Parts: sequence; structure tokens; C-alpha cells
Amino acid sequence: MDQEKLDNRLKRAKEILANETKPTPEFWVNKHWVDREFEELASKDDKKTILEVGCGVGNFIFPILQANPNLFIYACDFSRRAIEFVKSNLQYDESRCKAFVCDLTAEKLAKTIAVETVDLVSAIFVLSAIPPENMDEVIRNIHEILRPGGTVLFRDYGLYDEAQLRFSSANSENRLDENFYVRQDGTMSYFFSVDDLSTRFEGAGFTTLEAKYVYRETTNRKMEMCIDRVFVQAKFAKI
Repeated sequence: MDQEKLDNRLKRAKEILANETKPTPEFWVNKHWVDREFEELASKDDKKTILEVGCGVGNFIFPILQANPNLFIYACDFSRRAIEFVKSNLQYDESRCKAFVCDLTAEKLAKTIAVETVDLVSAIFVLSAIPPENMDEVIRNIHEILRPGGTVLFRDYGLYDEAQLRFSSANSENRLDENFYVRQDGTMSYFFSVDDLSTRFEGAGFTTLEAKYVYRETTNRKMEMCIDRVFVQAKFAKI
């Protein structure tokens, strides 16, 4: 794909994300599974400051805040509408949560969050929507607000996930770059290998605590078929 066409696709994807037509509470399922997968979020003993990047309408932050009274959560998203939904939620309490709009590829998190004050960052299915050439800048952006020893909790699409196989077998116009595709709705999706992901974080000043593939079988009831999903789950600590 030539550069002009790629740039137009990326611009269109940003417009779609910024003006998402479906950021409603019914659109996203509450992420109760996250604290089961990451024990760091289940501990109620210590006070912690958390940042969720790509918070959507708050389906991660509100269950976590309800379960753990010792947390303060920053929550950012590219979509202004999504942040409006977060702030309109009856559970939104500015003494325990601060939601704000942020383009991680162009705006410093440190404009809103003091440098080296965050204990945990949740990056769940966020980095895959960002063009590969911007990912390293986003990771450095996160690094700046994490305290030394602070941890990034990560899950995203893995190499050879069923969605990638569908993209690969479809029109070649879907492919923007290696492992990077455009969806039917105009948004982007990148599929990570464990090595690729670890290299990116280690290059930005992190050490890899854990990085693995997670395999899940899901059922598409409409199509009456089982789908093999591949995710990458990882933890990175700031050096």
C-alpha cells in the first residue's frame, strides 16, 4: 500500500475512534476477568495508583474501584464521548478516579499525571490499535509516569489469532504493514509476537517479567462455529 493511502487510512481510523458511534455501556462487557488474570489488581492491602490507557466507558475501572477501596485510578481514552460516559457514571467519584481525553501518540500523560507516581498501568487491547511506528513513543509516554519498579499489565491480540488469519485470506487491501491490518469499520489492528512486544518495551526502559501466548476457544453462536483466539499477555516493570 502506498504511503498516501496508508496515511489516509490512519487519519480515518483516528476520526472513527475520536467520534466512536458505539461507546455506550451496553457496547462493552465489564472486564471482571482482568483482576483474575492479574493478581496485582486483586490485592487490597496497599494503596495503589493505577492508570488505565484506553479506558472506554469504564468497564474496567468501576468493577476494580468497587472491589478495592485502596485504589486511585487515572483513566484516559482517545474518544471524548467515551470519557463523557465515564464521568456521567453514578460511580464516578473524583476523590478516587480522574478520567481525561488523551491521544497517547501526541500528548504527554505527564501533563495530567505527575512523573513517576503511578504503580500500575493497564494496557488491555489498546496498543494494537496504534500504528507500529507510533508504538515506541506510546510506551515511552507510559514509562515517564510510572514509578521505578512500577508495572505494566498487558493483554492484546497475538500472532496468528483467528482474526489475523481472516484478514490474511481476505482482500490484500486489508493489510497495511507486517501484522497490521485495517478492519471493516476502518479501525486498525496489530497482532503481536511475544518477542516483538518484549523488544519494544525493553527498548523503552522496561524489563520483561512475563510474556506468553494465551489460547482461548470462543463460540460464535450466530455462525455456529468455534473460533481459536490467540492473545499475548505480559507484565513489564520499569527499570
